[in-house]
Formats: sequence, C-alpha cells, structure tokens
Amino acid sequence: MKKRMKWVFVVPIALLLFVSTQPGAIHAKEIDMDYGNYRQVATGLDGMVTTAHPLASQIGADVLLNGGNAIDAAVAIQFALNVTEPMMSGIGGGGFLMYYDAEADETIILNSRERAPAGATPDMFLNEQGEPVPFAERATGGKAVGVPGTLKGLEEALNKWGTLSMEELIEPAIQLARDGFPIDSVLGNAIEENKAMLSKTAARDVFIPNGQPLREGELLIQKDLAKTFELIKTEGTDAFYNGEIGEAIANVVQQYGGSMTTEDLSSYAVTIDKPIWGDYKDYQIASMPPPSSGGVFLLQMLGILDGFDLSQYDVKSWEKYHLLAESMHLAYADRAAYAGDPEFVDVPLEGLLHPDYIQKRRELIDLKSVIATPTAGKPWEFENKAVETVLVEQPNDGQPGETTHFSVTDQWGNVVSYTTTIEQLFGTGIMVPGYGIMLNNELTDFDAVPGGANQVEPNKRPLSSMTPTIVFKDGKPVMTVGSPGGPTIITSVLQTIIHSIEYDMELKTAVEEPRIYTNNTSSYRFEEGIPEETMEQLRKMGHQFGEKPTVIGNVQSILIDQKEGIYKGVADSSRNGAAIGIHF
Repeated sequence: MKKRMKWVFVVPIALLLFVSTQPGAIHAKEIDMDYGNYRQVATGLDGMVTTAHPLASQIGADVLLNGGNAIDAAVAIQFALNVTEPMMSGIGGGGFLMYYDAEADETIILNSRERAPAGATPDMFLNEQGEPVPFAERATGGKAVGVPGTLKGLEEALNKWGTLSMEELIEPAIQLARDGFPIDSVLGNAIEENKAMLSKTAARDVFIPNGQPLREGELLIQKDLAKTFELIKTEGTDAFYNGEIGEAIANVVQQYGGSMTTEDLSSYAVTIDKPIWGDYKDYQIASMPPPSSGGVFLLQMLGILDGFDLSQYDVKSWEKYHLLAESMHLAYADRAAYAGDPEFVDVPLEGLLHPDYIQKRRELIDLKSVIATPTAGKPWEFENKAVETVLVEQPNDGQPGETTHFSVTDQWGNVVSYTTTIEQLFGTGIMVPGYGIMLNNELTDFDAVPGGANQVEPNKRPLSSMTPTIVFKDGKPVMTVGSPGGPTIITSVLQTIIHSIEYDMELKTAVEEPRIYTNNTSSYRFEEGIPEETMEQLRKMGHQFGEKPTVIGNVQSILIDQKEGIYKGVADSSRNGAAIGIHF
C-alpha cells in the first residue's frame, strides 16, 4: 500500500462561502480546515465529489448540496484547485473534461488542451547545432508555454450544461486565495523541491517570501490571484482572452523568450469531441480521443490483456506484472509512432484498435521472455491504407509531468471525469506578475526533434496522456477513473480498471494496489508493496526495474451502483485528497 502523506497540523480556521440571495446560489457555509475531519472513502445517495485536496472537495460538495449539478461543481472545484494546488493545474493551463449527460444519455468531451502560438516552429526546441535543448532548459522558458484553455473550457461547460453562474462559482476560490489556507504536505514538498526555479520569477514573492520557502502548515495567501479571479468574476473570460490579463500573459511569455501574442489568446477555441470507445470483459469504456494518447492506448492495452485471462495469476505475481509490462511496451511503441493532434495528422484509430491488429500484437508476448526491442506495428494495414510512417528518435531526458484529476456525480445521475494540468510541477515556473497565474510548460509535450506526428506546429495541440475515463455496463455509467502523472497516467487508469473489473477488488483496494509503469525496456517504475521475490523474477527475465519504489499517479474514482442507487468515492492516498458523499 502507498504510504499516506499525513496531515500533522490542526487548523481550526473557517472560510465563509459566497453569500447570495439568488435562487439556487451557493449559501453561506463554513469550510472546515481541520483536515483530519476529511476521509479518502465516502458513500452518497445523492452525489459524490472526489478530488486531490479536501478544500476543493468541500467546495464542490457544497455546490451540489445547494442545488448545483455536476458541471457547476466541477467549475467551482477547478477554480479552488487553482488556489490549493497551484503547482498542478489552473487557468494558466488546459485539460480534458468528460461529461455524461444523464437526461440526454450522451457522453461528451470538452477539450480545452493548450495550443501552440502562431509563432511556434517545428525546430524551436533545437539549438544552433540542431541538437535538442536539454529538457530542464526547454521546460522553463517562454517557448514552452502553450496558449491556456482551461478558463475557456470552464465557460463553455457552464454555457452548455451548467445551472449556476461563473460569478457564483468562482467566489469560494477568491476567498481562499485572498484569505489564505494552510499548506499541505504535497504543496510544501513541491515548493521546497522547486524553489530554485520559482525564485527566478514573480512566483518567489508568493511561495518564497523573504527568501524562505513556505512550509507545510503555513498560510498561503495569493492576493494577485484573488485579484485576477475578481476581474474574471466582473468582466468574464474576456478579461483573460481579450483584456489586461491576456496582455500581461503575452508580455511575460515574450520576456522569457516565447512568441505568444494577445492575438493567440483571443483566437483560442475549445472543441467538443466524442469519446473513443472500447470493450473490456462485459464493460464498455469511454475514454479520451487524440490529441490525448490516453484513450486509444488504454483501450489497446486492455484489448491485449483481455486475451490472457489475467486473474488466473495472483494480483502480485510476476506473471501479471510481466504481461502488463509487455503490453505497455507495445502500446507505447505505437504511441511514439502514430499519436498526434488529429487536426494536423491522421491517427490510425481504427487500425490501432482493430481486433486482428490487437491479436497480432498479443501474439508477440511470451510468458517465458521479454521482447528485446519493442517496435511499432503497422495499424494502417488494418484500415486498408498505405501510409508511410516517419519514426524520429527523441531525447530521453524528459520528466513525467504532474497534474490533477477529479470526479463528480450529482443527484440527477450526471457524471464528470476531469483531468486538468499545467504539465510539470508549477509548469514553467513563470508566474504572471501582478496576476498570480502559473504558466504551463505544455509545449514540451511536443517532440523536441521535428519530423514525426507530434512535431511542433502553429495552433497545434501537443500530444497528451491525460485519460479521464467513464466505465459503463449495460449502457449506464458504473465507474469514473483518472489520474495525474504524465505518461504514467494511462497505466494508472489501466491498472485501476483491471484491479476493479478483472480482480473484482473493492474500489479503494483497487486504487491502492501497487502499480508499475514502463514505456520502453530502459525505463521502469514501480510502487512499494510488490513482493521482492516478484521483482527479482522480473529482473531475471530482463525487466530493468530499479531497486527503489516510487509513487505512480493519484487516482480519483467513483463507483456508481446503479441497482442500489449508491455512489462510492475514493481518493488515492498518494496525496491528501478527500471524497465527500452527498445526502439530502
């Protein structure tokens, strides 16, 4: 089991939520900041919220309790997480929202992924010698900043499906930013680990006042961010995309070497997409289409593993982990070759998920040996197309990004599964002076070396691994799942689904079961709790697992019992999240 990050302080502070006399508004209510009162597992008859931070969970729950729907709660949660997890997500980034509309019986994707500015070029991450700029350098400059989409996505979600106003839903976050909240262990550690980067930008005044990094238990006050949220509350998203906030964003990005202009911001647009669907056992899986690689390769790995009767092997056996690792190697080889923004490149979705292609990939796996050199297959053959694929070797110096995922269900049966990000911890580390917004480094998700499907191009969306997912049975949603973790996201979602469905585990147990990640034969990660004899056998076979475990992902999941009408929410113990059930 992963070790829970303990809250070691009790802060009897209360935050007064927005008071409004409007019908259906969020009522005045105190938020409990004694974090020990929150739980990672909860049940509800009328809705559920699960996020990576208790205050965000409480704000979302209060929206539901006061008549808001799942979309309303999701908007309030995202604003709150911008305050409480400023290193993970916010209006300086982007994300993917999956929404199940119960009345329409329809599942929709709202895609607010960042885009490259018009001045971006395919070779912008190469130096004068034509070699890739080291990741640490390219990830902290203005060229790494994609045009943010989160705020536009929240606006679009409310316009289409919400019942409350942005003015109401942003107010709790304004108060959190203005009055402050006690820093938890996750944020405290992130500040300490990234203090050198943060000290180079306006972020130093917020997170490293007087040269000393804020620590767990201290109050984080973000007055500039509160001012920004007040502007958005008063002037709407135009303040960001067509006003003074946008001007400040463009100016600071250019100051750090990027090309973003106010025109890039004003021309940003979200897209409404359809999910990509697949089957596992007798369940139907709805997940993210490109430009996320999450859905197609989640479904591909599930398809490969579905032919192995995985549960015949113990959940901690070397056989199970070997089959997982080999499936990952094959899927990530295909990912590197074929995945990109479908507005710019053809992605062979039909071929990658064709049963005959999956069978062909499955036949490459042997329980007695490791595939020495996993390579991409030829999915175009299964679409009866002759397409030449260009494989471009990329530097292996990147670091897995971090982000946040949360899930919401409401009394009407609507479901939100939402992953949102600024990429690395604190993104580029660049804070917009006077506005408190941390800017993403999402464009490092493009290939550094041009020529492939995921090369940098103006207005293009970089490849993502975010995998917000809803699992259905007999046409009704029965589980939400998603996780942060850069390229590890896909495998965290994969293993949660397998543990829940294949091994019939209780949801919390399924989330906590130790996970692995490997995207090639020289890159491996594993979590604490896997028996040493299992790891030794895997190493003897040729899997290059190291000696030290690490934490992989942070799954937030809701189980929906359609028969009993009960929601069960689970927050992964790798962060200090909370699940809150709704009862009327």
